[in-house]
Amino acid sequence: MHRPINPDVLSSIGGTALVKLRSVVPPNSATVAVKLEWQNPTGSMKDRMAVSAISRAEEDGRLKPGDTVIEYTGGSTGASLALVCSVKRYPLHLVSSTVFSKEKLDHMRAYGAQLTVLEHEGISEKVFRDMIAVARDLSRQPKTYWTDQLHNPDMADGYRPIAQELWHQTNSHVDAFVQMVGTSHSIQGVARGLREYNPNCKIVAVEPAESAVLSGGSSGVHGIEGVGIGYVPPLWNPKLVDQIVPVPTGQAKAMARRLAEEEGLFAGTSSGANVCAAIQIARELGPGSTVITLMIDSGLKYLSTDLYERTATSP
Repeated sequence: MHRPINPDVLSSIGGTALVKLRSVVPPNSATVAVKLEWQNPTGSMKDRMAVSAISRAEEDGRLKPGDTVIEYTGGSTGASLALVCSVKRYPLHLVSSTVFSKEKLDHMRAYGAQLTVLEHEGISEKVFRDMIAVARDLSRQPKTYWTDQLHNPDMADGYRPIAQELWHQTNSHVDAFVQMVGTSHSIQGVARGLREYNPNCKIVAVEPAESAVLSGGSSGVHGIEGVGIGYVPPLWNPKLVDQIVPVPTGQAKAMARRLAEEEGLFAGTSSGANVCAAIQIARELGPGSTVITLMIDSGLKYLSTDLYERTATSP
């Protein structure tokens, strides 16, 4: 198939492939298919919300030429904002942490973003609160625009097109949608879109078992980057969600490795958690149903971490 020349890289965002899992899903389960969001330009689904957030702010005058964009980030959001700001020529100042992979920090810098990197050990509520505090201070400077992802509904709107894509790719057959929760924008944006097509579509939220605050548990340290902020996100709407599945970090990492080795799908830890939860739902629904989840980002963002590290005794 021949495709026309895109006017810029931002117009290539979206339209990602949907792939059926063939090996890791047990017999007598529903079909599980994964949407390859790493096909977006920065290798992450976050490109969708970044272009939505910046474009909407331009349209209504919140973001003006010459302003510096400010945000706190666990990595993929930062790279996505850096991509959009590089194309649209906005300076970008990001606040991140040493708990996130070196690849993610380097990726942000590669697009020209300025970084303030805080020192932490382990992903926890403190990491996110510290980053937010620094970003808030930076946003008080003149000629700045803080995208403030936890409070920005434009970002959820950026994910709504996924629902339309899924509905067409499955020939109008989506019985359940499963997604990890960080800010909660992606699950809510897709859920609203899918419910317009199928009001009975089951929406399943996923969170780290070590910090299962959406399930009523305590905040804790976990190892799934970019999600599980340690408290209920401000824009979280529990009425959109039918079920919450906590997944331990160890299981999420093990599944990510299985996806690479058995399915040829090279993804991060949060994608592994998504598939763990999707398999649970597929068992519950059984044959004849279709469960969809997202490959949130590429495994290339995690090669400096222990996710794909091989020991001398590994097979």
